[in-house]
Amino acid sequence: MELLFAVLGGLIAGAVAHVVVPWRSTRGALLGPVVGGVVAAVVWEALTWAGWPYDGGWIWVVALVGAGVVAVVTEWVLGRRRTAADEHAFERARTERA
Repeated sequence: MELLFAVLGGLIAGAVAHVVVPWRSTRGALLGPVVGGVVAAVVWEALTWAGWPYDGGWIWVVALVGAGVVAVVTEWVLGRRRTAADEHAFERARTERA
């Protein structure tokens, strides 16, 4: 049951990352929540296999903050890369037509 709540927290952290990070129009609306949910699930399971207790506070902090950080970084990098690629394609198309 705790894994379900951890994944839900990761989904929420990813959704917040989608709203906070600029370049929203260059990436899908589900990218942040999916990345956050998957990272939260993987980190949660890895920490439980490492012996961290379910009722401990640190497992929640690490899983949810880790999910949020990875979601923000992913959206930041993909947003910048997509913007740069779009600008490059526009410039290439403009110079080919002239």
